[in-house]
Amino acid sequence: MKRFALSLLWIALGIAVFIFLIDNVEKTVSNFLYTFLICSMYSFFLGISNYVVNNFLNRKISWTEKTNTRIVIGVVVIILVNVIVCTICSYLNYVVIQKVAKPEEFFAGKYSFANWFTINIALLISAFMHAKGFMEELKKVSKKEVVEQKLIAKSANAQFESLKNQLDPHFLFNSLNVLDALIEENPHQAQKFTNDMSKIYRYVLDQKDKELVTVEEEIEFAKTYCGLLKTRFEDSVSFDFNVEESVKQQFVVPLSLQLLLENAIKHNHATSKKPLNIRIYSENGFLCIENNLQAREIIRERDGIGLSNIVQRYSILTDKNVFIEKSEEFFKVKIPVLTQKSTAMNTQNLTSNEMIAYEKASKRVKELKGFYGNLFSYCLVIPFLFFINWRTAPEYWWAFWPMFGWGIGLASHALQTFGIGKNWEDRKIKELMEKNRN
Repeated sequence: MKRFALSLLWIALGIAVFIFLIDNVEKTVSNFLYTFLICSMYSFFLGISNYVVNNFLNRKISWTEKTNTRIVIGVVVIILVNVIVCTICSYLNYVVIQKVAKPEEFFAGKYSFANWFTINIALLISAFMHAKGFMEELKKVSKKEVVEQKLIAKSANAQFESLKNQLDPHFLFNSLNVLDALIEENPHQAQKFTNDMSKIYRYVLDQKDKELVTVEEEIEFAKTYCGLLKTRFEDSVSFDFNVEESVKQQFVVPLSLQLLLENAIKHNHATSKKPLNIRIYSENGFLCIENNLQAREIIRERDGIGLSNIVQRYSILTDKNVFIEKSEEFFKVKIPVLTQKSTAMNTQNLTSNEMIAYEKASKRVKELKGFYGNLFSYCLVIPFLFFINWRTAPEYWWAFWPMFGWGIGLASHALQTFGIGKNWEDRKIKELMEKNRN
């Protein structure tokens, strides 16, 4: 509001300087200050009334959703408001402040040209405010759409990376080797091992399109997965689950525990003498996966992909962070537990939709900028021509000719931008194409 008031002061100052320089009054500081005060009265009355009306219309009628309706109602309302406010300001100026006219003289039409000129200046400012309001609203919507498209793109990328990292190829290879050995040594254990592997892959297929699953589902899956790891590593690894019951009905990203468990196995030594102890527990709104640190010396190329995948997916869904704690003795990852399940995003035809939307928005912005530039020039030049006409040849009002000629062109431009014209042609072409297709 402070910036708006400052803008109104600058407008008042500019108009005051213009009137002071061209008017046949004594060029004194007192006359300039008097002119500036009068212009300030007009500027603030008209500016605030237009500001209030513009904000009210913006709240009631969306620029982007109902552009044509907003234009028509805005033009009608703004003209009425400016005519009324200009008349009140002129009455205060000539009758109350300067006292150069009586009420009956004022309403008899003696000051009609002065009122008309003031109304045109007011409409110029209003057109600028409406154009600025529209461009700001369009900018907000465009920014929101860009953010949404980025989120969709990030979600698609995260889901793709998730599919690549859901089950490590090394885990699958090692599991098949264990299964091959068990078939001869312990057929019963091999059968159980196979059943557990089928459960894991079934869970992967069931959850691959979901953004969130309950903690309870994830824990049950992790226990099955830990059973496979226990069969592979026997007493070299141990698992301890201690998750509160109240947390189990909340949500986490799917397969996050599997990725973190596999991450712990890949990055640490595990032997019978130095077993790897992994704890899964809940703590202050987080699900924690902690293990004693027995880091391997050789780091593989794909290290860290699983963890970064989890961090990326959480960054899309929530502003809560994934925390990583590391010391000489332990390594811990804390993933936030969410209370609400989000709606999955549709990632189909992402690129084509983005390009089409951008092209349409870019074309629309160019059309609107061209129209508002035309309107701004009209509202600026026509009052100036009338002023020149009044000062040089008041007996012949030649300024009406450019006003009507340019006005017809402006009306045609408005119809083309907001109503008929190319938009009508496009709609008709689409209608005929749809008819032929059917």
